[in-house]
Order: sequence, then structure tokens, then C-alpha cells
Amino acid sequence: MGGCFELKIIKHFVLILFLTIPIIGISQYTDVINSNRPGLSVSAYAIGKNVLQLETGLFYEQQDHSSLNTQSNIWGTDISLRYGLLFEQLELNWESTFQNQDITFANFGISESRTDFYRNRLGLKFLIYDRYKSAERNRPNLYSWRANNVFQLKNLIPSVSLYAGANFVLGDNPFYVGDPTVSPRVMVATQSRITPKFVLISNLAYDRIGTDFPEMSYLLSLSHAFRNPKWSVFVENQGIKSDRYSDVLLRSGVAHLFNEELQADINLGASFKNTPSRIFVSAGVSYRFDFHKDAPKAIEDQNADENGGEIKKKSMKKKKKTKKNKGSGAEDIDLGPTKKQLRKLKKNQKKKNN
Repeated sequence: MGGCFELKIIKHFVLILFLTIPIIGISQYTDVINSNRPGLSVSAYAIGKNVLQLETGLFYEQQDHSSLNTQSNIWGTDISLRYGLLFEQLELNWESTFQNQDITFANFGISESRTDFYRNRLGLKFLIYDRYKSAERNRPNLYSWRANNVFQLKNLIPSVSLYAGANFVLGDNPFYVGDPTVSPRVMVATQSRITPKFVLISNLAYDRIGTDFPEMSYLLSLSHAFRNPKWSVFVENQGIKSDRYSDVLLRSGVAHLFNEELQADINLGASFKNTPSRIFVSAGVSYRFDFHKDAPKAIEDQNADENGGEIKKKSMKKKKKTKKNKGSGAEDIDLGPTKKQLRKLKKNQKKKNN
């Protein structure tokens, strides 16, 4: 009876998700790769229509259980394959963790090895509310550098996306004995731009619905971009509640942007308890295959001056070629204007008003 009720909830969730899709028409694509790594939290934003993105890494974990008196060494790989599907706001995401666990049972003097998918799921994520779709919210305050860079309560209002998907347990998986082949998963993801340099992401998920061991979990991630925006750091807190396994985890790490399409990262973390105690480290890369194309816009639908303003004398005259600076991709990340840039913007605004 409980399983039927939970399946009805999932059906209603998916129905709401797809009924919402035609209502919202905002752009998700960015010039710089938008990766969920190095943490496990999921951004509220999609990567953009026709963009394919691979996010992968290797990890090692040492896991000891004081009550069962076991010691484990775990090696594995995380893979996430994301694709912008049909709409700018819609994303298809396959996430997997394939690992090998060598576990020793000290009380019995025996060891065994377990190898399979610890995580294997496929789902759709759709952005239902974009806090910054309005151009007004993206414009800097020309009269106050502090207003652009200091935390304000309104900055906590997040962009919101919904996720619906399923876990897949194939064959005799030693990590999920007795679980059905398919079990639903739903999630709400939010993202707030606290300041131009700080971003807060939260995830609330209900996982393995309808199984003997349903799971509730949350993720809170705070990331900070340095003045050189090719470098960023993050700290992440994860909570898991289930009859199979419950824990609170903490992660931290650093990411480096090599160019518009490539990012590398490293992170480490640990648990707060000893049943089991967990210490882990991971390193990985994210790469984007950018096939995105902007949809054509009819002239009558365009705003005045958005294509460069009025046509001036000698506008059609051939200009001298200038050497294009391709850049590293980091220059496209918006960290807000500096005080010098604000003075220049303010001066230009006064000229226009006059």
C-alpha cells in the first residue's frame, strides 16, 4: 500500500515537471563550463541545449567500522554525463560510481572483495525559477561598490530546479542486496548568488523510493571564486538518513579552470562518526563538448539598441583587422565590477543622460 502511494507521488511530480516546461523560456547556456564537480551537490542550472558534458574522477577511501571490527580500502571512479535536452532549462544526467571494496572482517580473520556500481542513476532536471532571468537584477549599482559586493538578505532568494529519475541495480549487486532493479528518486535543487564571489547550493533528495531502505539526504555547498577566477574553493556538508546507512559528511576542495571547456579539481573529506569512519580523497576533470547554437530572434521581438544601437555614418566601412585574444575562459566569469570600473560606468551613464 505504501509503495503504491509513493509511486503516485512520483507520477504527480513528473507530471508537474513536464507541465511546467512550456511556461518558462529563459536561457541556461554560459560561455564557460558549468560543472557540478568537485563536490556532489547539483547546480540548479542546466548546461544549455545541445551541450554534452563529461565530469569524471578517481577516488580512494579508507573505511573502518568500530562495532563490526572491519577495515576497508575502496578504489573507484565517478562518472557524470550531462546533456542539454530539447530546452535550455532541461538536462538529462547519468551519474555512476563504480568501485572495488577490499574488506577485512577482523573478528573472523577473513577478507573479501566487492566490485560493482555503488551509484547508477538516470534522471531529468528542469529549472522552474531563475532568480536572475531579469536583466535588472544583473545590472551593477553604479553608485555603490559596497552594494554590489556585500551580502544582502535578498541574495538568499534562490533559483530552483526539480529533478526526477531512477536508480538501477543490475544483477547481483553486493552493495544493494535485495533491492529492486529500478527505484525512483526525486530532488529539489536551489542556487543562490550570495555575492559575486560566493555561491550557495542546496539539494534535498528522497531516494530509493519503494524499497526496504528508502533514503532522505541533503547537501549544502558554499563555493568561493578568487579574484583570479580560474581558481575556486568549496566546502560541502552532506547528511544521509536511512535504515541501511546514516551519516554526516564534510568535504572541501579546489577547482582550476584551464579554458572555457576544461576544469580540473581535487577534494577530500571525512565522516563524523566511527560506524563507519570514512576518510576519502578524489581528483577529477570536467570537459564540455559545446554544440550549442543560439536560436534566431525576429527583429520585431528584439529590444531597441540590443544589437549595437543606431547605424552611424561609416558604419559599413571595412574595419582594420585586430588580433583576437582567445583568452582562457576565466575572463567570462562575472565577479562584479571593480571600483575603477564602477566610476567609468557612472561617468558613461551621466553622458547618456545629458
